[in-house]
Amino acid sequence: MSDHTAPIKPLNQLARIEPATLDDLPKLVDLLLTLFQIEEDFQPDRALQEKGLRLILEQPSRGRIFVVRTDYEIIGMVNCLFTISTAMGGFVVLLEDLIINTEFQRQHYGTQLIQYVVDYAKKKDFKRITLLTDKLSEDSQKFFVNFGFEHSKMIPMRLNLEV
Repeated sequence: MSDHTAPIKPLNQLARIEPATLDDLPKLVDLLLTLFQIEEDFQPDRALQEKGLRLILEQPSRGRIFVVRTDYEIIGMVNCLFTISTAMGGFVVLLEDLIINTEFQRQHYGTQLIQYVVDYAKKKDFKRITLLTDKLSEDSQKFFVNFGFEHSKMIPMRLNLEV
């Protein structure tokens, strides 16, 4: 939390956070399709989302996908891509695709997932975590500010090479 002293509600005993596997691919694609239906910048496309997730899962040096899992289903995910920052002189994380299944939202699973990523990044000596969040969603921005994320003076720009 922002004061870093507030306790985080522990995960339900039936849920755990762990790296995703290729066996999880169909459910991960379903979660991304849900996410991309609410994000204005992206269009859901099952084949593209599967291809992108597979590229990460098949090559762990590119990043990790962490999931919140019960014994029966995956209820959420976050995608962490690895890159190098010359400004920071080391590896950094680009955090993308945080989504919790609608039925399980507002039960602290997203909070647990982000805290897991922060702890993972610290343990692995990453220098920074960067993310993009919806410009119009104040709730989303507040959620990340609670973890110490700050607005950057940088703004994202894109050049789409697949026209």
